[in-house]
Amino acid sequence: MDKMQGKPVSRDVKDWVILAVDDSPDNLYVLQAALRHFGARVFTASDGAEGLKKLAEIQPNIILLDLAMPSVNGWQMFESVRGNPETAHIPIIAVTAYAMSGDRERVLRAGFNGYISKPYDIGKLVEQIQTAITPVSP
Repeated sequence: MDKMQGKPVSRDVKDWVILAVDDSPDNLYVLQAALRHFGARVFTASDGAEGLKKLAEIQPNIILLDLAMPSVNGWQMFESVRGNPETAHIPIIAVTAYAMSGDRERVLRAGFNGYISKPYDIGKLVEQIQTAITPVSP
């Protein structure tokens, strides 16, 4: 597998190192608490600028990214992550309140690995992430 693709992410939550980026402290708290409960290591950032700084400090194997944030929004952070050969391989899942018709398709067409709409179902969150990080067989 080439460097750009990176190593596949394990479906085992205990192997996950997640960077959750959202401007809502409540959303970050819920994501962090829920995913830590299942054994994931979760780091947080309050906007895309802080998220990009965290990428210099940690090596997540999944990014959960809100799209609508002040300063550097999720779309801008997504472009920065994908444009950097060191981070381009990290699966990025949009976790967003954008839930209008066509939003999911637009996000996936842009290259995100998955789309989870808010409010999300905590009981299904791990399964939704597992689905997004599992490569589709040809």
